[in-house]
Amino acid sequence: MAASVFDSPLFSRLFPTGEAGRLFTDTAEVRAMLLVEGTLAKVQGEMGIIPQDSAFFIHRAAMEVQIDPAGLADETGQNGVHVPGLVAAFRKAMEAPEHAQFIHWGATSQDIIDTGLMLRLRSLLTLVEKDLQSCLSALAKLAETHAETPMVARTWGQAATLTSFGAQAAEWGNPLVNLLAELAELRTSCLLVSLSGASGTSGAYGPEAAELRAALATSLNLQNPDRSWHTDRTPILRIANWLGRVNVALGKLGDDLIAMSMTGIGEIDLGGGGSSSTMPQKQNPVAASALVALAHQGNGLQATLNGAAMQKHQRDAAAWFTEWLCLPQICLGAISALGTATKLLPALSPRAEEMAKTAQDPLDLIHAEALSFALSETLRRPDAQAATKSMCKEANATGTPLSQLVARDYPDLDVSAVFDPLQQMGLGPRDARAFAQRVTKVTG
Repeated sequence: MAASVFDSPLFSRLFPTGEAGRLFTDTAEVRAMLLVEGTLAKVQGEMGIIPQDSAFFIHRAAMEVQIDPAGLADETGQNGVHVPGLVAAFRKAMEAPEHAQFIHWGATSQDIIDTGLMLRLRSLLTLVEKDLQSCLSALAKLAETHAETPMVARTWGQAATLTSFGAQAAEWGNPLVNLLAELAELRTSCLLVSLSGASGTSGAYGPEAAELRAALATSLNLQNPDRSWHTDRTPILRIANWLGRVNVALGKLGDDLIAMSMTGIGEIDLGGGGSSSTMPQKQNPVAASALVALAHQGNGLQATLNGAAMQKHQRDAAAWFTEWLCLPQICLGAISALGTATKLLPALSPRAEEMAKTAQDPLDLIHAEALSFALSETLRRPDAQAATKSMCKEANATGTPLSQLVARDYPDLDVSAVFDPLQQMGLGPRDARAFAQRVTKVTG
């Protein structure tokens, strides 16, 4: 098995990462850091911090030079960071020592690495947003189409009362709508430039430090934090937490689909499933299971990442290394879950007949709560509940439907609505349609 399923040809269809996979490669990281180095030099040249001719050469070379990440391995192993090796390779590749000496002027490794990371996270969020909108569109269609398709709601794993499949789709989708709504603010507050120097003071830049950081942020289209965030990992934590919540929402969807597709329930058609090596009848809920697995992985990594946010003093190598181990997996786990869901949801359809069979409980016990409230019109509430419980016990013991028992004991009470599934879905149909309308507003 590969070290990570996300860069494994064998598992590339089970845990797809699409375009996002290329964002978390050595090549992508080197390119992002070169972009930061080149833009930093350009801004420094415009401000007169380094010679303009040198700034021009560095900026142009950063866009053209090719540096093999494998060639940085020895120095990375020795130094613990890859920027010293990158800077040395960049200077050598420029073949212009009079200009190359100004590369990385006043910056520290963390400035370049963190800013390069933010450029890649920005691209990731764009891809995530696209897939999130696709998932929501599919869920909105299900919610609207099946707003009044009755199904059994379950609490504690047991049949409870009636809802609609449209309401179930809305339940899956509402967390995703909220996440989409948070995205603009997340970009504004968390996609930050880093330029604070060795100890976070920007001492090498003197009085122009704040102006330089602001100019770099503008040039890279990132936000200016106007401070050091070397050890304040809040921006990273918030992005990772947001992605983790995407994973959790889709994991809940997957968990429900597994349960709804179980033998004996069969309320959902997943649009095809995986085959067994030995049992010809099987159609396993592969995609739904992948969603659950990705959520489990993400939850564990979130805990490790949170622990790594407690960084010592002004820089903490061990905590930073831990972040490198966790964050790419969190990012790729979320995009993999979304990619899986974008294919699963359009193929998803309820088996309305099976749902109806379940809703039409032969003993009518699923309508017990509604019956207790109907009896409350003529009895005190505690008495109505006690009477309903007594009839439920009799129904189970004798196999007599609840509707017959209430007709026997309360012949003057009209309970026709109580045992009509179409009238016992509460606000489910309304909530389903409200969700569909909300999706239309946020996705256009």
